[in-house]
Amino acid sequence: MKRILMIGTGGTIASRQTEQGLAPGLTTEELLSYIPEVANVCEIHTKQIMNVDSTNITPEHWRMMVETIEQNYYSYDGFVIAHGTDTLAYTAAALSYMIQNSAKPVVITGAQKPINMVVTDAKTNLLDSFVYAADDDSQDVNIVFDGKVIVGTRAKKERAKSYNAFSSINFPYPAVIQDHRVIRYIPTMPYRKRVEFYHEMKNSICVMKMVPGVKPELLSYLFANYDCIVLESFGVGGIPASIVEEFYHQMEEWHEKGKYVVMATQVANEGSNMEVYEVGQKVKKDFNLIEAYDMTLEATITKMMWLMTLPDMDYKKIQEAFYRTVNHDILLTR
Repeated sequence: MKRILMIGTGGTIASRQTEQGLAPGLTTEELLSYIPEVANVCEIHTKQIMNVDSTNITPEHWRMMVETIEQNYYSYDGFVIAHGTDTLAYTAAALSYMIQNSAKPVVITGAQKPINMVVTDAKTNLLDSFVYAADDDSQDVNIVFDGKVIVGTRAKKERAKSYNAFSSINFPYPAVIQDHRVIRYIPTMPYRKRVEFYHEMKNSICVMKMVPGVKPELLSYLFANYDCIVLESFGVGGIPASIVEEFYHQMEEWHEKGKYVVMATQVANEGSNMEVYEVGQKVKKDFNLIEAYDMTLEATITKMMWLMTLPDMDYKKIQEAFYRTVNHDILLTR
């Protein structure tokens, strides 16, 4: 029987009702008491490393999760992290970069309603996660939610209340869980490399969302105060005329000083392609911009947070590394 370490971090799944609303309060042992049938699936040990609302998750919390897994990696066959849903997609993407080439599964799950409620999705999600973590062919960082397996770099929370909260963006579900069985649509390919752990994430990064008539004054502040700016543009990507002049001025001043700009899109599916329209093609060529293509915003942000911590990385090396696939995060580079 597989040995699985359950890591408690808080979130809705572990929340209790208080006078101020729901707040995390249940321990990992209490969560397990609601799914006694899991004893037939695997042997479970637990570790509570925090108990926070996922709105409050930071890169420091990711480091704690990674260190817990690294310290216990060779003592267990897999890991299940109980997490809040609001930043679950960010955590799944971040752990995909901080734990690479893992032949053992790191499963992240949560719930839209606390596990102690009469009607809840928590019991199913948690039990399904152990079923997946105990399967012989499971590996790497994945989310298990609403009976679906989602690659850690491909998830996005698209529904605030419904049980099918998460979708897989620009990538199929590799498996589903039905009747306590894993049904795979995509076979796993065993890793030949040894697992690698990374502990630091640089959070000097921000997202500038384009809106019609966006004012150029924002750019000078962002370039001066952040090392990476993710521009979330319209459609396949471009720079609005209202900020083009200031963008060129800021890029000419900061481009050679260790600042990075990544062009992404506000459209969830099908990705960016700045070469389609004049508003994108010229600026990309002029500055050799990094482009997110089919990546999720969550993966784009956390990948840059990881890459900026690596030693001896200039702009060209960062760009090349950004386009290298990690846990299925990017497929369409043009």
